[in-house]
Amino acid sequence: MFFRHFRKLYFAGAMLLLVIIIGTAGYMLIDKRFDFLDALYMTILTIGTVGFREVYPLSPTGQIFTIFLIITGFGTFAFAVSSLTSYVLSGEFREYYLTTRKLNAIEKLSGHIIICGFGRNGKQAAHILKKHDRRFVVIESKKDLVDSITHRYSDLVIEGDSTQDEVLEKAGIMRAAALITTLPVDADNLFIVLTARALNPKLTIISRASDDNSDKKLKTAGANNVIMPDKIGGAHMASLVLKPDVIEFIDHITGQGGPDINLEEITFENLPEPLRNKTIRDLEIRNKSGANIVGFKTGNGEFVINPAPDTQLIPDGKLFVLGTPEQILKLKTMLS
Repeated sequence: MFFRHFRKLYFAGAMLLLVIIIGTAGYMLIDKRFDFLDALYMTILTIGTVGFREVYPLSPTGQIFTIFLIITGFGTFAFAVSSLTSYVLSGEFREYYLTTRKLNAIEKLSGHIIICGFGRNGKQAAHILKKHDRRFVVIESKKDLVDSITHRYSDLVIEGDSTQDEVLEKAGIMRAAALITTLPVDADNLFIVLTARALNPKLTIISRASDDNSDKKLKTAGANNVIMPDKIGGAHMASLVLKPDVIEFIDHITGQGGPDINLEEITFENLPEPLRNKTIRDLEIRNKSGANIVGFKTGNGEFVINPAPDTQLIPDGKLFVLGTPEQILKLKTMLS
């Protein structure tokens, strides 16, 4: 990548260096009075056309060589200067600088989320993640969409094809916590899921699907969850008719209504050693933080709503806790 951006400058610099070497060697061979420094000095004077006097009077052969050096050297020097000027004025230097800064910023990320595609679903996912202050990297192939991204993590946007391994690697997939792929074509999402799962087996992968038959294929390929926006949208609208206040409340606590209330999960592995295999009563989450335990997921995937205080915290289990940001922060501090 570095060579690709500087290819023209490399060529111009190499040509200029070659002329300097030829000029220096030529003066030393033509006139034995010239040592290396004198010959180099004469070459630079000639190429730069500054008009200083030569070190020693030139022989006819030296004069002919100097004429040749002026013609070739001045042309090469002018080409090098024009290449540098063109590189700066055309915006290539700025593009290279921004790309390098972006990749350096992504290399420092760990535990972030990768969003493949910045269409309607990708934008909504980014919006929710931004509300919860989660770092994310966007991969989008369309330049106009890339240019339209103005969120405060806009420097973490990669223009490229997210089905390519090298693009996912640039996004830091080996260090990412999750990947959300929202491309409109199910085959592309399937390819991304397969690639991402191979690159990072521990990655949480959420994929969009349009076709009913794609659900199982995406899960078989390695997706943890498959979302079908059309189905969810229709079901959500119907639920708003049947139970509007309940649905609005659920939207509120799951992050769509604002950052003033959070629904968080606590895994068994995140608990301090002394609290593992204890009961919910032993945690005293309500008394110490003000947050409420509203659910529990057992190791075999069974969900328990409003678990009893004597529910034991077992490996692979998860607690679901509801509270304000301040209460959740107290809880995380307590468990750290």
